[in-house]
Amino acid sequence: MGETFTGASDPKTARIMAFGDLFKAASHRMLGFAGLAIALGGLGGLIVMLNAKPEERLLPDPDLTPGAVVDVSLEEMCEPGYAARVRSVDSSERKQAFRMYGLSNVDRRDYELDHLIPLSLGGSNDIKNIWPESRITKPWNAEVKDTLEDVLHREVCAGRERLGNAQWAIRTHWIQAYRMYVGSEPERFVAHSRPGF
Repeated sequence: MGETFTGASDPKTARIMAFGDLFKAASHRMLGFAGLAIALGGLGGLIVMLNAKPEERLLPDPDLTPGAVVDVSLEEMCEPGYAARVRSVDSSERKQAFRMYGLSNVDRRDYELDHLIPLSLGGSNDIKNIWPESRITKPWNAEVKDTLEDVLHREVCAGRERLGNAQWAIRTHWIQAYRMYVGSEPERFVAHSRPGF
């Protein structure tokens, strides 16, 4: 299993990488704020923290979920049904993912156990690539990320985008990647990528 990612080989990837660096610094601060909010204000403090910008609370912690890929050919990855054939996350990994994110007393139906780098883009079933992603937050949620995954898969399989660039974009900051590849407003079932990409 390879876990290497393409670097800033073009301007589009360089922009996504810059967003990712900013996010990584912000995410560490947000995790610290979450602990402080609980310690100082209990549930009320946590609610204040959860009212932060969607970008700051709907991206996985890069230390817990850095992303991981498998070595798969484009031909195999682009075959219809590939993702369904290779999907394999057992119940112990599911529990571990929720535990890692401190989500013990939640309705799990409100979350999708998501692959940060989707299987349809060569993502792995490794715990480093999965996290509980909200289904119910607005405007950014698991359903919206699914749209980005569909668009990136189509772009890669049509030869209009490099697989490494797509993997890097979605693992670094999937919301910024959505804005670059799909558009600024979240939609579901978008049948096209952003003009010019």
